[in-house]
Amino acid sequence: MSTTINIKKGLDIPLPGAAGGETVKDTTTRLFAVCPDDFPGYTWKIAVKVGDKVAIGDPLLRAKEDPEICLTSMVNGNVKEINRGARRKIEYVSVEASDSESVAAFSSAGSVLSDMKKSGLYAMMRQRPFDIVPMAHVKPRDIFVTSFDSAPLAPAILSKEDTPYLESGLKALASLTDGKVYLGVREGSGINSQVAEVIEIGGPHPTGNVGVQIAAVKPVNKGEVVWTLDVRTAARIGRMVKDSKLSFRTVVAITGPDAENPHLVDTLDGAALGSLLKGQIKKTEGKVRVISGNVLTGIKVETESGFLRYPYRQITLIDEGDQADEFMGWASMNPKKYSVKKTFPAFLRGLTKPFNFDARIKGGHRAMILSGEYDKVFPMDIYPEYLIKAILAKDIEKMEQLGIYEVAPEDFALPEFVDTSKLELQKIVRDGLDYLRKETL
Repeated sequence: MSTTINIKKGLDIPLPGAAGGETVKDTTTRLFAVCPDDFPGYTWKIAVKVGDKVAIGDPLLRAKEDPEICLTSMVNGNVKEINRGARRKIEYVSVEASDSESVAAFSSAGSVLSDMKKSGLYAMMRQRPFDIVPMAHVKPRDIFVTSFDSAPLAPAILSKEDTPYLESGLKALASLTDGKVYLGVREGSGINSQVAEVIEIGGPHPTGNVGVQIAAVKPVNKGEVVWTLDVRTAARIGRMVKDSKLSFRTVVAITGPDAENPHLVDTLDGAALGSLLKGQIKKTEGKVRVISGNVLTGIKVETESGFLRYPYRQITLIDEGDQADEFMGWASMNPKKYSVKKTFPAFLRGLTKPFNFDARIKGGHRAMILSGEYDKVFPMDIYPEYLIKAILAKDIEKMEQLGIYEVAPEDFALPEFVDTSKLELQKIVRDGLDYLRKETL
């Protein structure tokens, strides 16, 4: 039996360049990497040296706080580089593949939790509050699994190959909590489960955000912990439990208005973008921004030296906008301009038709005004503007009262998009969560 929830607040951004057609198998990428910054909450320590031979599932980095928690290799090969930045911070660990094997036997460590830590799948989950890799010593109240991504141009998460293992993964997750496992699905998807409580969700983005699903079903209160993940990670856990096999294969969508041929690619987590994007970027007058992820929450990367960042399964290509030369600038009445506030005449032709967005923010930073514009695209029962003010003031008591335990940076991506003050809301929320965790734990 499932429950249906309809979300009314939100916004679907009409960006062109959706991936379609058959999935192309990636046979050229030989370099893959793990970036510790993609797994917040722990201090990661190197477990290998350059030149070491590694197999699928072998540890590349271990958590200082709990050495059993690992970030593992997704291929058989040799450690190519340990890239360090300022103060010798580890930026990424890359592995050069030696063969095309993509599924490996997994030796069980005993319990499901230990196996997840050892395999690297544990680090692919997140915890509310704080939006970090879960603290292993805290048992979750509930576990929420989302089966779809509603972000602009996002591909389907669950593949046919993973579907048979989903129920086994949900059963394994159910053994880790005394509460329930909730499975959020798109309304009308037909996805069912005998283990999890299915929640059908309809409405615009951000319905796919697990934070919105938690808020609609059972919000997180102070002192409570819930774990979150997507169905592909749940299916990987199911494969590990059911067949004692480990795989990091994923389907990546190459999307965006500057993609020469938007399509789906069957590759591995952490794939180098140089080979994936070869011949895929349109030749334009200006520069093209390469985003690992979607336009709202993704990470800007370099074409030749960048990697597919976790948890993204999408690459978006848009104009930087550095060659833009518009008559009258922001005051132009150009019918091709987009505005959620109907400032430009484009709304007369409908705001659901594709617009060629670029990376400009079109304006400088301004004072924050309590205009209620965040509320129109923020479906959670929280006052987002007041929460942002409390974070900036570092007022812990106010932050707690206003619901910071329920949110993650991605929940503020749409408010950041519509914000006339041009504030970096996602960064503010991330800093606020880190500060709260430091001061309260």
